[in-house]
Amino acid sequence: MQSPSPQIQAIQFPLVLAPMVGMSHVALRLLVRDYMPSQVETIWPTEMLNSRKIPRETLGETFETKKGPQETGIVPQILGNEEEPIRLSIEKLKNWGAIGIDINMGCPVQKALKHNYGVALMGDPDYAAQVVSMAVKASNLPVSVKLRAGNQNDFSYLKNFCQGLVEAGASWITLHPRTAGQKRRGLADWEQIKKLKSELSVPVIGNGDIQTWQDVIEMKSQTGCDLVMSGRALAARPWMMWQLAEDLGFEIPQGGVFSSRTGDRREAPRTALEEGAEYGRSLLRFLDYCEEYFPESYGIRKFRFHVKMTCVWLQFGHALFALTARAETYQRQREFLLEFFSVPQEMNPRTDLRE
Repeated sequence: MQSPSPQIQAIQFPLVLAPMVGMSHVALRLLVRDYMPSQVETIWPTEMLNSRKIPRETLGETFETKKGPQETGIVPQILGNEEEPIRLSIEKLKNWGAIGIDINMGCPVQKALKHNYGVALMGDPDYAAQVVSMAVKASNLPVSVKLRAGNQNDFSYLKNFCQGLVEAGASWITLHPRTAGQKRRGLADWEQIKKLKSELSVPVIGNGDIQTWQDVIEMKSQTGCDLVMSGRALAARPWMMWQLAEDLGFEIPQGGVFSSRTGDRREAPRTALEEGAEYGRSLLRFLDYCEEYFPESYGIRKFRFHVKMTCVWLQFGHALFALTARAETYQRQREFLLEFFSVPQEMNPRTDLRE
């Protein structure tokens, strides 16, 4: 039985960013960091990295492994099921600066399933435990697992499955309590997070339906999970970090969380109009990071994808996405953003548009 992970125990801030394909790259991580109090430390994801590819790559040069010079606390997420590629990948990732390794057992996309990656591993508890054991043997880095409810949607199965992962050496578990078939549809069953937390000896991170800072507080209260994870909603509302910091009593630097961007503002945006304006500012900042780290053609694709995944919380977000789809350069994107947000815009607290 594993002792609780010091990486998780040391984190006092309740919210962390989820690993997301095509989204959890350096530009998004830096954007979310901009909204956090300077004294806060947490763990940070990467996009999903393929353990068959990493051994052949130069980390830091591929777009998925670029990172900022001050980035710390990165826990890359890998897809894998073979011992040697996992060992070689973890060795390279440790030298690159990883402080832990997260194994994806929750991805439901066909590309992962056909290689017996992602949520496919949840169909074979013994094999899944072996994959964790492979990763644990590869280094002294803590190993975590992110998973779903699984096709069984059976808590007894989930409990036994996770206990096998912990016995194999997993230091913490992240649960998104939807089945693979649900993808993002329907409601996440937070009760499974609560039950799993009561059954395991390691920390549990809860994930699913976190769209506002109030949802973070509610999940913590309802489930007792150690941390709360949010994906697309936190990408859309990175200032959720700021809102939580204020409400939890973290010290906020004079002038705001990042005074260089907020000017004289000293409070996080709260109203629909304030959040709409902040969304525009966050997109400009995100575009700056894309330009800094990615060549223009690639960065524009990443920016458009980010807008596509996040504009569903914005009233008339479809109009914004249509504008970004027309812009072929960073400069043109900025012009469109400034024009669009010159008119007051409003953010919706929630959306059902999750596909």
